[in-house]
Amino acid sequence: METIISVKSLSKSYGQIQAVENLDITIGRGEVYGLLGANGAGKSTAIECILGTKQADNGTISILSMDPKHDRKKLFEKIGVQFQETNYQDKITVKELCEVTSSLYKTTADYLQLLDQFGLSDKLKSQVNELSGGQRQRLFIVQALIPDPEVVFLDELTTGLDARARRDVWKCLTELKAKGLTILMTSHFMDDVEVLCDRINILKTGRSVFCGTVQEAIENSPCNKFEDAYLWYTDEEASDDESL
Repeated sequence: METIISVKSLSKSYGQIQAVENLDITIGRGEVYGLLGANGAGKSTAIECILGTKQADNGTISILSMDPKHDRKKLFEKIGVQFQETNYQDKITVKELCEVTSSLYKTTADYLQLLDQFGLSDKLKSQVNELSGGQRQRLFIVQALIPDPEVVFLDELTTGLDARARRDVWKCLTELKAKGLTILMTSHFMDDVEVLCDRINILKTGRSVFCGTVQEAIENSPCNKFEDAYLWYTDEEASDDESL
């Protein structure tokens, strides 16, 4: 399988706090990879270093055989990013936002088709700040897919969605994966992980404590269910450093 994302010995600290320590990740084309962990485990820091928006202290990173720091402009055309918290200007409509996003890239997917896929085609003239939380979350995913990327980063992708909407998102992403899209995702919803992820990496206080499939995570724990296994691996009190 062609390697799309390669991370070797990634480390990042903030003063005395070791946010990420010696993290290794290898993700192949068409793979959905889950980066998991409690708040403060280091997920956000790891993703920001992988994207090149934060400077790692140590380690090597490549996306599509390119350096995210030095090849930022070229990579920009090939990756999509959806963050859990995104701010847009007041009173911009869904259509206007999609058009602005499309204008940033040389080639794009049809945003009208994407909006239809994610159940937002009737919201073209609605202002983004008038959408429900679930509708905004689906719009954030659409924004990440507009560049027709080879790789997409999804952060807590189903937050705010009801059960039916979550299943619709699962279906859309499964179809995109079948077309070769590579996805690196985070989620606190274990059913998201079980349905979508080919492999997972569980972080605890900045270190990887498990890497493999969901089934392997269960088999290597004393638990019978994945959610119980996840809690067993992450057995730690909630951290005050929730943004790491």
